[in-house]
Amino acid sequence: MSELTGNRIRTTAAKLGLPHLAETINEFARRADEGKLGYLDFLDLVLSEELAVRDDRRFRQGLRLSRLPHHKTLDEYDFSFQPELDPRKIKDLATLSFVEAKANAALLGPPGVGKTHIAIALAVAACRAGYSIYFTSLDDMVRNLKAAEAAGRLTSKLGSYLRPSVLVVDEVGYQPLERAEANLVFQVISKRYEKGSIILTSNKTFSEWGQVFGDEVLATAILDRLLHHCEVVPINGPSYRLKNRLQAIERETDVA
Repeated sequence: MSELTGNRIRTTAAKLGLPHLAETINEFARRADEGKLGYLDFLDLVLSEELAVRDDRRFRQGLRLSRLPHHKTLDEYDFSFQPELDPRKIKDLATLSFVEAKANAALLGPPGVGKTHIAIALAVAACRAGYSIYFTSLDDMVRNLKAAEAAGRLTSKLGSYLRPSVLVVDEVGYQPLERAEANLVFQVISKRYEKGSIILTSNKTFSEWGQVFGDEVLATAILDRLLHHCEVVPINGPSYRLKNRLQAIERETDVA
């Protein structure tokens, strides 16, 4: 490939919004020569790599906007430490069929069993698959909605929790809510109903949500919409955090 041709292709690729091709056309040409690629094979190579680069860029941008506290995967989850949890249930969720169906997933159990880890891993998988995601604790969501309501910007702020394909709501039940706060949560749940997926984690059983939301009727209304299309996964095992802390203490004792 002549230098003139290469420059012309780089200019055209840049105008078409194909930055990877513009940067690597010489490398593509070399690989085509070495592999003796035909025209269609060469075109397939260029377009496939450009798409892969674009998907990776979109994935990384999606993660940056997601507010995820960290990026965990299911490969990092120790299922052997939670023998009562059937890995097949989580792997079924990881197919993201519930996201495609705009259904929900609820991970219930005591603190430290890995609920948030699984929720984040599912969100990361959804982001990789092209879905928009957003992470919030319930307390942060309520606080932000209250502030927006006081400032007359509630509708705009609600959009932050309604637009994503997948909304992760962490730590439901750690702090009881006042009725006005619970009503804000109801607005999010009801407006997302059959329009987008929610992945939530909670240390409370659903029978305790009346206490969490300060009103049995309102809690029932929330649960009615949330559970109509929902995969519920109870995790009732030992705490990973306690396990790690005990291991650290044992190491410190051994050193001493």
